[in-house]
Amino acid sequence: MIGSAGVAATAHAGPRSDLAAVVRQLLITRSKASPLPAPEPQVNIAGRTTSTWGFGTAVLVAPKVAGAYPEGWLFIAYRDRAGWTAALEGERAFADLASRSPILSSEERKVFGVDRTRAEALDRRTGLRLPYANGQTWTLTGGPHPMSTSVRSSIDLSGGDGKVLSARAGLAYTMCSSNKGWIRVVHDRGWATDYYHLEGNLKVSGKRIGDGVFLGNIGNDVSCGGSSTGAHVHFSLRYKNKYVAINGHAVGKWVIRQTAKSYEGYALHGSERADVGDGLYNYGRLGFRQGIVDTDGGGSSIHRAGPGTSYAAVGESADGDTLDIVCSARGETHTGRDGVKTNLWSKLKDGSYVSDAFLWTGRSDPVNGWCP
Repeated sequence: MIGSAGVAATAHAGPRSDLAAVVRQLLITRSKASPLPAPEPQVNIAGRTTSTWGFGTAVLVAPKVAGAYPEGWLFIAYRDRAGWTAALEGERAFADLASRSPILSSEERKVFGVDRTRAEALDRRTGLRLPYANGQTWTLTGGPHPMSTSVRSSIDLSGGDGKVLSARAGLAYTMCSSNKGWIRVVHDRGWATDYYHLEGNLKVSGKRIGDGVFLGNIGNDVSCGGSSTGAHVHFSLRYKNKYVAINGHAVGKWVIRQTAKSYEGYALHGSERADVGDGLYNYGRLGFRQGIVDTDGGGSSIHRAGPGTSYAAVGESADGDTLDIVCSARGETHTGRDGVKTNLWSKLKDGSYVSDAFLWTGRSDPVNGWCP
């Protein structure tokens, strides 16, 4: 039966086959009506599953047609006399079971044993790099488009040496039952990233990996369904166990922007624009206490001795420069990109100030506290 909190249980105690059946039924309740026949859901039970605890990945496989995308979760389950009780990543029951499961690592219990379903203001600073080597230029082959659901959470990237690297340190999981094609990395601060269509990828279940670790090569693998034309990585952004629109978020000092249609869009590094088909140079990650100069047209941003143009000009930064922010202050109002007005000014290490109208920080409030 299916519990009220999205928890599945059977009336019979049983081995792994019973666990797989419970999780599969839980997946079926998550599936949406579609005119296309749905392939059999995939349940990949991790090798550390015991007679009383289960852990692995669960995937609603997509039809192998253009525009179809798989949807996947980590799952955890507990078995008592009544049978298996299972929950999917993103459910509160998942956090409860994870917090006390002996088959998870201490880091997994810490990360998953927190209810991450509560809504919070979204911080558009991800701390992510582009998923390839710093200093390389790859092609943006597809602008914002979905990875399941209708949320445009993903971009397609191809080129360079073809080696896909982790965009940030975290816990890595292979999603498809084939152990091919799709890796999810769960990071800190509520973020996670997905990498699909990989070939020659790692086979992992909770392995701690560092920043920039090799995950696999760009490819056309569709082990979990969908379609792929031309070797690439389908790179997706998740926040608090859900896909979120990648629009407006910084990845590798590029701010991704969507337009009217899926697969269109562009990326901005300051005022430098890369459309679909253009190259994205990997500048590395943007720190949580940094900003990117965006003068909305090129040129320079003037540094002032205080938070306003009445203060002396004491320096300047070129469009696209990365600045370290010490604190923030209120001052003169200015208008930046997209007509956004702000009276927030960022103080830099040398004591000068820059208007946040010309500095992308990913927030509308201070990123490093208020100045005294």
